[in-house]
Amino acid sequence: MLALGLGLGGYAAWYRVTRNRPAAAPALARPVPGDQQRVQVEVLNASAAVGAGRAATRRLRDAGLDVVYYGSDTAQALDSTQILVRRGDAAAGTRVQRALGAGSVRSAADAARQVDVTVRLGRDFAALARQP
Repeated sequence: MLALGLGLGGYAAWYRVTRNRPAAAPALARPVPGDQQRVQVEVLNASAAVGAGRAATRRLRDAGLDVVYYGSDTAQALDSTQILVRRGDAAAGTRVQRALGAGSVRSAADAARQVDVTVRLGRDFAALARQP
């Protein structure tokens, strides 16, 4: 009977210790949009380089930004990437610029757009995206 009591007591102690242990974070954890301030971004490829929009989207999402749309920009091809802040403050544009590693930030309020930042990718980003 004593052995049974010691066995159950040991199990109860082990259970309490392991149950209250914090879960280990995954090795490749990505920031989740909303953990900091949520920034909604649209990415438009104005570089004429195939796949630049997808590469930019991947970089932005890895940085915890919420890319809600990516596609092609039908306007003339750009040499330099433009980061246009549509609503909110310029800090959102700066976060996007740091994540991309290219571009210039400017304010271009547009109430019709349902995003915080519009990125128009230029040839400068396309050259960065091709580098290993």
